[in-house]
Amino acid sequence: MSIEQLPSILNGAGMKVAIVLSRFNAPIGDLLLKGAHLALREQGVADADVLQVTVPGALETPLALQYLAQSGKFQALVALGAVIRGETYHFEIVANESAAGVSSVALEFGVPVGNGILTTENDEQALARAKQKGYEAVLAALEMANLRRAIADHEN
Repeated sequence: MSIEQLPSILNGAGMKVAIVLSRFNAPIGDLLLKGAHLALREQGVADADVLQVTVPGALETPLALQYLAQSGKFQALVALGAVIRGETYHFEIVANESAAGVSSVALEFGVPVGNGILTTENDEQALARAKQKGYEAVLAALEMANLRRAIADHEN
């Protein structure tokens, strides 16, 4: 007897994807977005199937994701933003609460969310990681959307 394994699939052709971009730390957000757009194109997601919205910061991201998930129009969502450590405890609050909110939307609505919200010690770290993190967030969301579809197909 062999164990059945579902394949990992990144193909996004025909999928509707929404991106929520935090405007805080805009230069880093621009790089995150470049990486995300590159991944979407490489995985066959048509520009017409992508909706992009912006929010003030990482704390507002989960609510925008919730609005998008509630619409039922998207197979995958992507959160992009940057939280950079400062001199106060605020970094921990924003980093932890935004991550918890992103996860809670995915779990509540069953819509994959690629978390591309960077949490770094400084601007240099964020700039070095931004394009790749945006790219990887899209791949994670597409892979999970394909897994959801594969599981549903497997059950039938």
